[in-house]
Amino acid sequence: MIKNMLLPLLFFVLILPCTAQTAYQTPPKPIEDLVNAPQTPLVSVNNAGDWALLLERPSYPSIVEVAQPELRLAGMRINPANNGSSRGFSYNGLLFKSTDGKKEVRVEVLPQNPVIQNISWSPDGKQIAFTMTHPEGIALYTASIAEPRAKKLTAPVLNDTFWGNPYEWHPDNKRIMFMAVPADRGPAPVAPIAPEGPVIQENRGKVAPSRTYQDLLANAYDEALFDHYFLSEVMVADLNGNNNSLGVKGTIRSVSIAPGGGYFMVQSVNKPYSYLVPASRFPLDVAIHDLSGKLVKKVASLPLIEELPKGFGATWEGPRSFTWRADKPATLYWVEAQDGGDPAVEAAIRDRMYYLPAPFEGAARPGIELKLRYAGVTWGDDNMAIAYETWFNTRQAITSTFKPEDAKSKKVLFDRSYEDRYNDPGNFVTTDNQYGKNVLLMLNKGRKLLLTGQGASPEGNRPFIDEMDMRSMKAKRLWQSEAPYYESPVSIIDPAKGLVITRRESEEAVPNYFVRNLKNGNITPFTAFEDPYPGLRGVTKEVIQFEREDGLPLSGNLYLPAGYKKEDGPLPVFMWAYPREYKSMDAAGQISGSPHEFIRLSWGSPIYWVSRGYAVFDAVSMPIVGEGDEEPNDTFIEQVRMNARAAIKILEDMGVGDPMRIGVGGHSYGAFMTANLLAHTNLFAAGIARSGAYNRTLTPFGFQYEQRTYWESPEVYNNMSPFMHAEKVKTPILLIHGEADNNSGTFPIQSERYYNALKGHGATTRLVMLPHESHGYRAMESVLHMFWEMDNWLEEFVKNRKIEGASTK
Repeated sequence: MIKNMLLPLLFFVLILPCTAQTAYQTPPKPIEDLVNAPQTPLVSVNNAGDWALLLERPSYPSIVEVAQPELRLAGMRINPANNGSSRGFSYNGLLFKSTDGKKEVRVEVLPQNPVIQNISWSPDGKQIAFTMTHPEGIALYTASIAEPRAKKLTAPVLNDTFWGNPYEWHPDNKRIMFMAVPADRGPAPVAPIAPEGPVIQENRGKVAPSRTYQDLLANAYDEALFDHYFLSEVMVADLNGNNNSLGVKGTIRSVSIAPGGGYFMVQSVNKPYSYLVPASRFPLDVAIHDLSGKLVKKVASLPLIEELPKGFGATWEGPRSFTWRADKPATLYWVEAQDGGDPAVEAAIRDRMYYLPAPFEGAARPGIELKLRYAGVTWGDDNMAIAYETWFNTRQAITSTFKPEDAKSKKVLFDRSYEDRYNDPGNFVTTDNQYGKNVLLMLNKGRKLLLTGQGASPEGNRPFIDEMDMRSMKAKRLWQSEAPYYESPVSIIDPAKGLVITRRESEEAVPNYFVRNLKNGNITPFTAFEDPYPGLRGVTKEVIQFEREDGLPLSGNLYLPAGYKKEDGPLPVFMWAYPREYKSMDAAGQISGSPHEFIRLSWGSPIYWVSRGYAVFDAVSMPIVGEGDEEPNDTFIEQVRMNARAAIKILEDMGVGDPMRIGVGGHSYGAFMTANLLAHTNLFAAGIARSGAYNRTLTPFGFQYEQRTYWESPEVYNNMSPFMHAEKVKTPILLIHGEADNNSGTFPIQSERYYNALKGHGATTRLVMLPHESHGYRAMESVLHMFWEMDNWLEEFVKNRKIEGASTK
C-alpha cells in the first residue's frame, strides 16, 4: 500500500520545474574575447577646436562593485557610502591631444583604478574639471593643458545624488560652484524597529491617473532618508583649493550660474513628498541669489504634481523649464501652458515664454507664443534666436526664428513631421559666446547660419553641413559624407577657413577623428584608435531592403560570418528587433543607419553570434503604423506578424537564412515583441526576451506610446499582452531580467509571472534573474552569464533544432 502511494508522489517531484541559484558561467571563447575587447576612448573637443580630451574607459565592473549598497528613493538610486549615483558610468584615464596631432599630454597623479565622472571643459577651453569617487565620498579635481597634474580642489564632500552635474564653472575660469554635503548633516536615520502605523493613501473623487514609476518613496523612513542624503549646501572653490560656503542650504535639485557670473539660480525640492511620483514632480522652489549667497528673488513656488491631464502632450499649469538666457548676462526665462496643460483642450496657443531680467524686479515680460508644446530654444543675440515646439499626437515639429525682444516677431522656418527623417533639415550649429555659453554660430552678421544633420536617405545616413541664408530661407550644401565612409561633423573650428572636426569610419576602418578642410577636401587625422575586434575581421555587413505584404518598405542590417559563401548553404539566423510606432506609412518605411558604419558591440548587441556561425539580422524594421485617427496599437499583432514574415522571406529568398532555424529576440519593448511573435505565429525556432513587460494590465494608464488607459481600450491591452496568450506559446522562449530593473513598466514581476504562466501551460521556457542588475546590465559576470544563457538556447533550439512540423504561417 505504501509502495503504491509513493509512485504518484515520485512522479510529481520529477515533473517539478527546476528552480535553483547557479554560479556565473562564461560563454564560448569567441564571444568572451569580444566582451573583453578594450574600450575605445570617447573624445571631447574644446570650444576652440584646438584640443581634444580622450576619455579612457574601463571594462565592465565586477559584480562586487555593482552589488554595493544602494538606496532607491523618489525615482533615483544612490550609493549612501559616497553620496553619489549608484549606477553611473565612469572613466579611468584622461589624455589631452592637440587636434593638429602634434601634442599629447596625459593627466597625471590619479589614484590607482580611478573612478572619474562629471567631466567638463572650462569656458576658455584650457582646463577641465572632474569628480573623483573615493570610498568615502566624491571630490572635485581640475587639470589643465599647461599643468596636466590632477589638482584636488575639495575634500570628498560633493553631493551628486540628484541628476545632472554637481558643479559648474564660473565664467571667469577661476572658480567652480558646487553642491556639497553639509558639514553638520549628522548621521543617517536609523530604520525603526517597528512601524509607527500603516501607510495610507486617499483620493476623494478626483480623477488622478498615474503611470507606473519605480523606486518611489514608500514610508516615513524613506522620507527621512531622502531628507538626509539629498540635503546640500552651495559652495565655491577657487583653483588654489580654497572652499567657501555661500550659506544656501536645502534639498537642492540644481544650481545654475547666470552667464555673466553675477547671480546663481537654485531649484530646491520641498514637502509634501509623494509616494506616487518621483522627485522631479515634488514641490519646487526657484530662487535667485547673488554671489555672496544673498537671496535676490524668489521666482516661483511650484506645488506637488501628482495629477496631470492624460496624454503625452500634457504638462502642468504655471511656470516650468526655468533657464538662463545664454546670450544675456542675467536674464531668466521660462514657459507657461496656455491650455491648462491639457492636450485634449482645443487651443490656438499651447505655451508662452516669459522673461525676467536682472535686477529681477516687477512682473515677468511675456515673450513669443507657441502653437505646440515648447521643446527648447537656441539663443543667438537680440536679433535672432531659434524656438522649437512639438506635438505628439500629430508628430508635428515647428522650428521658428524670432527676435527675443519682440514677442510678435516669430517666423516659421520648418514645419514638418519629426518622424520624417529624410526631410530633417538638421540642427543649427552653435559656438561659445563671451560667457562660455552655447549660442548660434552666425555668419555675415547673422545673415547665414550653419546646419548639421544625419542626412537620412534611401541609401542610408549621409551626414551633412549646410549653410542657410536667413533672408531667402534656402540652404546650400557645403559638404556631405560619401561612400565608402560614414563621416559625421563634430565641431566647426573655423567657418571662414572651412575647417571642421569630423568622426570618420567605414566597414573596415575604426572610427577616428579628423580635421577636414571643406574648401580643398584635405583631411588630417589626430587620433589613431586600433581595431578592438580582431575576431570580427572578415565579417560582412549589408543593409537589406525589402517589403512587407502591404507594400511598406522595411530594412535590417545583415551580418554574415567571415568567409561565408552562399554556396555553403543557408545559415541559422539570430534576428533582433525593436518595434516603433509611426503615424505615417512614408515615415515608417524610411531607412535608418548606414551600410558604411564600423561594427560596434555592446552588452545589448546580438552581433556576437556572427562569431558562432549565425547570420545575424539586426535592427530589423518593426514599424507599427496608425495613420490619421487610427492608433498604431489597434493592429499591433497583425503588423509585427507581417514584419516578421517579410524579414524571414527576404533571408530565404537570398539563400542565406534557413527559415526553419531562425531565432528572434529583443530587449525591453523588443522582448514584448518577441513574446507576442511566439504567441501569435509559428515562424521561429526559439525566442529570447530580455527585461520585458508581458502583462499590460500592470501598466493600466499607458505604456510606450499608448496614451489610452486600460479602461478606455481593454481589448488593446488584452490583445497586446503575451501573458493573456501564454497557452498559445509552443516555441521555446528564454526570459532574462535584472532583479533590480528600474525602468517604468518593466518590473521584474513581469518576467516572473509570465514564466509561471508559460510553465503552467507546458511551454519550454527558462527564466534567468540577474542579481543587482537594472534595466541595462553592467557587471562583467552578468554580461558573460547572459551570453552563456543565450548561446546555449540558440545552439539547442535554433542551430541544432529538431524540426517537428514547423511552418512559416
